[in-house]
Amino acid sequence: MDRETQIKRLYFRSAHRGSKETDIILGPYASANLENMNEQELQEFEAFLSENDTDIWDWVTGKSSPDGRNYETLLRNLRKLYTLKN
Repeated sequence: MDRETQIKRLYFRSAHRGSKETDIILGPYASANLENMNEQELQEFEAFLSENDTDIWDWVTGKSSPDGRNYETLLRNLRKLYTLKN
């Protein structure tokens, strides 16, 4: 798939999740950042979107950590966007 199609799909998946909370945090983040992500970052974001909405919410809000998963940079950037505690 070409980059433009990949970005469109990732944006759609970000903004149309199973829960409104993750729609609200991931949609704007994707809109602001996908175009500037390199291939590795796009792959990481795609893997992140495959995670459960409840887990994503807990990771972003700091209720739990993504044990064994390498989402630290992505989570830090999400928290910065919403000025949540790092």
